[in-house]
Amino acid sequence: MLLTPNAMSRRLRFGLYTTTGVIALLLLLPIVFIVLLSFGSSQWLVFPPPGWTLKWYEQFFSNAEWMEAALASLKVALLTTVFAVALGLPSAFALVRGRFPGREMLYGLFTLPMIVPLVIIAVAVYALFLKLGYTGTLFAFVVSHVIVALPFTIISIINSLKLFDQSIEDAAVICGASRLQAIVKVTFPAIRPGMIAGALFAFLVSWDEVVLSVMMASPNLQTLPVKMWTTLRQDLTPVIAVASTLLIGLSVLVMMIAAALRRRNPVSA
Repeated sequence: MLLTPNAMSRRLRFGLYTTTGVIALLLLLPIVFIVLLSFGSSQWLVFPPPGWTLKWYEQFFSNAEWMEAALASLKVALLTTVFAVALGLPSAFALVRGRFPGREMLYGLFTLPMIVPLVIIAVAVYALFLKLGYTGTLFAFVVSHVIVALPFTIISIINSLKLFDQSIEDAAVICGASRLQAIVKVTFPAIRPGMIAGALFAFLVSWDEVVLSVMMASPNLQTLPVKMWTTLRQDLTPVIAVASTLLIGLSVLVMMIAAALRRRNPVSA
């Protein structure tokens, strides 16, 4: 039996939607399970939960160690974001507008942390800070996170710069503005979506980072993923599910902000 083009198109769409739905379900199910477990009444990570409660959230927010870890994660992520953008912005300008030998090689070096296995970077950074005596410090956390977050920031800004018409900036210079004034008042507003997207990606990379954070942690300073990891090795308390839910929630919020920026300015973002 031969199918008409319309019938074949409908079947293809149905197959595509079905496949996409199954893949999305497989990806989302673990997240849904961990969120539900955070509200479960059992003192163990049991699914399905025998009942529902908010006591694990009360324990999380009333526990000084968990709150210190959450605040440490937020502090490290914010500082990482600031320094990633501060370093990524001039680096992106140099890679896009620079005309110097080895520019392509430099771009490859900047993106290397996205390719090299993270554990290798973690061991190398740990060995360096151990020799310098900075392990377990806020400085070590931020520097190590900036290393892995910087490529995402640079790529986001580079994409915006490549799409920006530099003749607009040149016109501002012709009209009497200095090159710096033209960049600040003309170029920066035009590439702002890319800068914000790069900042959001840097925040997410730092907020969820585990491997580097485990290597940099100390008894006095540990981020939320590190606290979850150490607690998971000792006790399967549902408070871990609460911490996971909060990590997921903030990550989803940041991703929604990034998606909104792309819809608002799809070319620059």
